[in-house]
Amino acid sequence: MKLKSLLCLAAALPLAAWAADPLPAFHGDARQSSVSGLSSGAFMAAQYQVAYSASVVGAGVVAGGPYYCAKGALAGAGPCMNAGQPPAAAQLLKYARQFAAQRQIDPLDQLAQRRVYLFSGSQDNTVKTQVVDEAAEFFRLAGVPAAQIAYQKQLPAGHAQITPAYGNDCSATASPYINHCTWQGQGYDQAGLILKHIYDGLQARSQALTGRIVRFNQKPYAAAGNSLADEGFVYVPRACAEGETCKVHIALHGCQQYAGKVGDAFYAHAGYNNWADSNRILVLYPQTTTSAVNPQGCWDWFGYTGPAYAWKSGLQMRALKAMADRLVSAP
Repeated sequence: MKLKSLLCLAAALPLAAWAADPLPAFHGDARQSSVSGLSSGAFMAAQYQVAYSASVVGAGVVAGGPYYCAKGALAGAGPCMNAGQPPAAAQLLKYARQFAAQRQIDPLDQLAQRRVYLFSGSQDNTVKTQVVDEAAEFFRLAGVPAAQIAYQKQLPAGHAQITPAYGNDCSATASPYINHCTWQGQGYDQAGLILKHIYDGLQARSQALTGRIVRFNQKPYAAAGNSLADEGFVYVPRACAEGETCKVHIALHGCQQYAGKVGDAFYAHAGYNNWADSNRILVLYPQTTTSAVNPQGCWDWFGYTGPAYAWKSGLQMRALKAMADRLVSAP
């Protein structure tokens, strides 16, 4: 085929027809990573923080519950959301201590050095406030000092990530599960509050982004059965691209909020990128997809990928860790 014909064919093919690039690597310290998420992403963020507490310095849990809440069973998910009484934090902490003793997760004494932000909207009927209460109690019982736990549950918000201006009305529970809310006369900047609680001394958010969103190939991290999409996204500040030392924040979408369902709503508009831009933070937006055992594209906090799902050896857990470590692996 002649070169001109090849170029014409390339122009005619949709962007999705071309394979995404490998996940890039920048300078940084994997021991300064952090994580946050909404809904299933929030359960996953709490799970990831507990399992990798030796290297993850903080977590944001937006409408999510405590570690191992579902106890490895889909039937256990209901009480951890809106049906019945969730398991007590003290009971779940016993499981975590057992897993730590078996070296399935990091030692729990590391949690005393970590910071956690939690959020429950008062109009959220998908994950009830009593569930988030148990998450707060779990971290307290696990040794996180009260001063290092921030918990907001007074906003009349539905089930959503909260921004100052983007998305649905505050009380809504509707796709793309991003709402704008006002608190004390100002737009509620949840992403900023999460990052400022985890990291001291952040600069003000950038008004105009200088970096770019990079699409990358998730297939090298997608073991069979882990329900990861073929592609993920990462926001790369210009300073990171130019060789400065950067941190990684993993931002986890909720059920029915993956890019294949809502486009760029989460990875472009959840609010993290402007803060990341001025503070040398790489924001990793890994993506799930649907499967027979995961029809809503949720993160695995109840065991659909197997019994090790809440351990460091869990399919999704080790994939997230490998991606986060890769981002700051440049020599």
